[in-house]
Amino acid sequence: MTTLARILGSAASAWLAAVPLAHATDNPRWSQPQQPFRIYGNTWYVGSRGLSAILVTSPQGHVLIDGTLPGNAGMIEANIRALGFKLRDIRVILNTHAHVDHAGAIAKLAKDSGAQVRASTASARQLEKGGVAADDPQYSAAARYPLVPDVQVVRDGGTVQVGTLRLTAHYTPGHTPGSTSWTWRSCERQRCLDIAYVDSLTALGRPGYRFSAHPRYVANFRHGLATAAALPCDILLTPHPEASGLADVVDAHGANDEALIDAGACRRYAAKGEAGLDAQLAKEHAAR
Repeated sequence: MTTLARILGSAASAWLAAVPLAHATDNPRWSQPQQPFRIYGNTWYVGSRGLSAILVTSPQGHVLIDGTLPGNAGMIEANIRALGFKLRDIRVILNTHAHVDHAGAIAKLAKDSGAQVRASTASARQLEKGGVAADDPQYSAAARYPLVPDVQVVRDGGTVQVGTLRLTAHYTPGHTPGSTSWTWRSCERQRCLDIAYVDSLTALGRPGYRFSAHPRYVANFRHGLATAAALPCDILLTPHPEASGLADVVDAHGANDEALIDAGACRRYAAKGEAGLDAQLAKEHAAR
């Protein structure tokens, strides 16, 4: 069993069990500074201690995925500069899902860099409304954030290209209607690996929301889980780094370590998401 597999079986399980607490916007780890580091090849971590922001670089320009909380924009910008990259070289900003903890700083980051923001169909609408989406299970409970104007839609299976970079969108609805996972290849010393930045897969709703009352949504959720399990995935990244065990691997072994490589991580992550959905549905049925 790989190092990452062991972590996914322990730390990630604990994180999944504590998800409702983790979605409190005053979680101190979400704003705690984190020294930026190389994940693999041209893929870099530039987020906070508890919220991922991923930078994928090329000589022709860069792609940033996720923006974390509104107040973290300056931290992310400082992390990018600390790595030796220029903010104005970010050409595109992508999003996993349009909640405040992953999209809150996107408006500021886009303004400061001049980058174009792109997202899934549902997330684009939500970003342009600052987090408002009536079909989101967390609607009315999720915090609002600055509106992101003129978001371009990336279709399911569509690609985003910047110079030599090519990132593919995979719609993985469930945590939100517009949840999107992203894959790309990063190369280092003649070896290329598939990086999968897989969105949150937790069945989390506002008080009183019942997934079982929305069978079509549940069917889409299961389709998203199947999509996540089948992604090309040598290294798994997640919007909350604890969910993939990234923070623990880096703490134990240092950044850019072989311990991050685990071709089975996406399948196990999706299986945990499916188990969580099944448990939530069982809980709802038992309460009827």
